[in-house]
Amino acid sequence: MSAYTVSLAGPGPWGFRMQGGKDFNTPLTISRISPGSKAAQVNLVPGDFIVAIDGVSTDGMTHLEAQNKIKMATYNLALTMSKSKRPAAVMAPRVDTTVRFPPHQVLAPAAP
Repeated sequence: MSAYTVSLAGPGPWGFRMQGGKDFNTPLTISRISPGSKAAQVNLVPGDFIVAIDGVSTDGMTHLEAQNKIKMATYNLALTMSKSKRPAAVMAPRVDTTVRFPPHQVLAPAAP
């Protein structure tokens, strides 16, 4: 997984929502970014994992502990993130339902 670090200038609101935590048996994950927010400006991505908050590992951190750690950040919020393993989007094959004839081929109506 690819890790990256972002720094959001305070104070909050930061403009993101998270889900998960030790109490949910899932990693802390960005679930939503508010358009135009501080989180959007540093290109946080929904689905990515929060690995550390202000240098403190989120491994074993409950959702409430993570919320409180984020709320305590008043001047700057540093987040270490890890890219999620999102499957590549698979495009369905295009089915063209229109029939096109070459420009030189013109169909004349059938004779009566």
